[in-house]
Amino acid sequence: MLTRSCLLLFLWILVDEVSVSALCPPSQALGWSRTKRERARSLVGPMRNGAAGFQRVKRGWVWNQFFVLEEYMGSDPQYVGKLHTDLDKGENVVKYTLSGEGAGSIFTIDQTTGDIHALRSLDREEKPYYTLRAQAVDIKTNRPLEPESEFLIKVQDINDNEPKFLEGPYTASVPEMSPVGTYVTQVTATDADDPTYGNSARVVYSILHGQPYFSVDAKTGIIRTALPNMDREVKEHYQVLIQAKDMGGQLGGLAGTTTVNITLSDVNDNPPRFSKSFFHLRVPESSAVGSAVGRIKAHDLDIGKNAEVEYTIVPGDGGAIFDITTNEHNQEGIIILKRPLDYETKKAYTFKVDASNAHLDPRFQSFGAFRDTATVKINVLDVDEPPVFNKPSYVMDVYEDTPAGTIIGAVTAQDLDASSSPVRYSIDWKSDLDSYFDIDPVGGTISTNELLDRESIAQHNISIVATKLNSPVLTSRVGITVHVLDINEFPPELASPYETFVCENVIQTFSAKDQDLPPAGQQFSFKSPKEDMKINKNFTVRDFGNNTAGILTKRSGFRRRLQEIYFLPVVIEDNGYPPKSSTGTLTIRVCGCESDGSLLSCSAEAIFLPVGLSTGALIAILLWTIFYADLRRQKKKETLMSSKEDIRDNVIHYDDEGGGEEDTHAFDMGTLRNPKVVKENLYRRDVKPELKRGPRPPVSQDSADIRDFINQRLKEHDTDSSAPPYDSLATYAYEGNGSKAESLSSIDSLTMDLEEDYDYLSDWGPRFRTLYGGSDDEQAGKEHF
Repeated sequence: MLTRSCLLLFLWILVDEVSVSALCPPSQALGWSRTKRERARSLVGPMRNGAAGFQRVKRGWVWNQFFVLEEYMGSDPQYVGKLHTDLDKGENVVKYTLSGEGAGSIFTIDQTTGDIHALRSLDREEKPYYTLRAQAVDIKTNRPLEPESEFLIKVQDINDNEPKFLEGPYTASVPEMSPVGTYVTQVTATDADDPTYGNSARVVYSILHGQPYFSVDAKTGIIRTALPNMDREVKEHYQVLIQAKDMGGQLGGLAGTTTVNITLSDVNDNPPRFSKSFFHLRVPESSAVGSAVGRIKAHDLDIGKNAEVEYTIVPGDGGAIFDITTNEHNQEGIIILKRPLDYETKKAYTFKVDASNAHLDPRFQSFGAFRDTATVKINVLDVDEPPVFNKPSYVMDVYEDTPAGTIIGAVTAQDLDASSSPVRYSIDWKSDLDSYFDIDPVGGTISTNELLDRESIAQHNISIVATKLNSPVLTSRVGITVHVLDINEFPPELASPYETFVCENVIQTFSAKDQDLPPAGQQFSFKSPKEDMKINKNFTVRDFGNNTAGILTKRSGFRRRLQEIYFLPVVIEDNGYPPKSSTGTLTIRVCGCESDGSLLSCSAEAIFLPVGLSTGALIAILLWTIFYADLRRQKKKETLMSSKEDIRDNVIHYDDEGGGEEDTHAFDMGTLRNPKVVKENLYRRDVKPELKRGPRPPVSQDSADIRDFINQRLKEHDTDSSAPPYDSLATYAYEGNGSKAESLSSIDSLTMDLEEDYDYLSDWGPRFRTLYGGSDDEQAGKEHF
């Protein structure tokens, strides 16, 4: 075979010169190369001198790579190969040099022969090959005889590395009851040897420990279940030992192992089961509602959510009294009291409890019902309890005039225990500090200790204590509300101190109040005193029937100058039993009013103001005159009427009666400065008006001749060159020619006969009443009451 390969290469070299050192053993490569070159030289020699002129380039030496066995353990350096050039004739004129990776330290060359040796053991896994360069030089001149050539020295692999599991040990889980062949996990081993050379790196997996439960694929390392219905409740944890062996598992191969810890995960394949079918509990009757009175438990072999148990009470005897919940930590059933227990009413309860899984797995429904039932019996234990009142609270009523010692009610409490001890009663002194009430300690009757006053305390809240005679520490309490009922002991009175004024027929509406109860149901009546009804000719009282009354005038034409204030007594009576009454007094003031009845003035100064001026103008006049009065008083000058020099405050009063100026007189400003100096009997300097009986129509307020007259007088004052250059006041009291009302002036009204009656002037409106407010005939008709 070797000879055939060399002959084929020799023929190929004739066409294209190629190295064969890589295909033949190193010890023979150079020798063969030299023989072939000699033959090629003899074949192509004639062509050098021929016409073609072709000449092949000569190569002195050829090599590609050498091999060295790894992990060499011999005592001598390991021979690698030999370098040789055709120029070396054995005359010791050629010297071989070596450079590159490991030259001199790992590899060495004999400069004369060209033999290469490895100085130490090499590891392919550490470095698989080395790149070096060789050159032939003249031993004397060191001149290169051949170009430098590069070659490789490969470390030939041996099976010196076992397979290793880099990720072990492994942990895996698989659900219990899984079918055969269920995937568990996969393991992987690596071999550092050369996978391209021989079987040193070909690994095969096997199970050393873990049969018959699991199996492993020899090539892939996948682990699967090998037995059906593996039960976690029987065995939960498994430890499997996996081996990986190189050389394809053949004898002499190296092996590595790893451990795989496999856990069977839980599935809900077990129902809950009570440890016993009957539970007996004892509960004191004093147990609080909402408290835990007992615990039962159904055990489930599963774990986690598969072991969660739901408890329910089967409808029946105990369903209305008890409830059951699940303790999330230990899955116990906690029995809760829903209603109070009473030993004297019922001494025992029996009911059934179901325990079932909350999370069911449909794969295991065929195993049967995943629930269990147990019977629970609860005995109620008797507890010595305090007395019990027959009512949760009491309400009692008592009139405020009830004599002391009167029984107003009773409370009842009894001992419901089997001993049935007598009960004693007492009042908690903290709730009745003033000792208004007393209680019979045996019978429980409550009575008053003193008279009660609703106006002081309308409601009493006391606490009654009941104590068992044979057990003083056991007590109970109940609250009592005592309402103090009102009796009619206060007469009604005016709701407020009324002060009204007379202007129209109905003066004012007023009401009354009463301290007695109830305010919503009280009814008051109003009337004038019998003795006053005969002598009072001015006012009367009208009862409206709705707890209010009004004041009516019995006549018209009230004059402030005759009498400014009237006092009207009113009798007020309630509808209580017995009825109570009182007399109140109303103050009525005579005031000046507008034409629409609204209040104009109730002050005394308003009586003396001239008619025909507005309120604002009169106030301005009053302020102006007061200012100059103070100024003149400071200068100590004479009054306006006695001084002809001071005419600035002169007020000209025009009393035009339709053609005559005899009524025009200068007005005394001293009167305005001090209105209080006006005397009641001072006669005015005007003409006594002629009075006619019967009603007279009022003068039109929008007459054309009035406007013409006012405009004419304004024009005269504006064009009057002798008029003062300062402000002055002119009064236009124009009544017109042929006025049916004749003169409305109040001048000389005090000199009129006392028999004259001016009641007809009331038809002219409230503005005209003050014109005759100071006449003597009105003075004579003044009434007091």
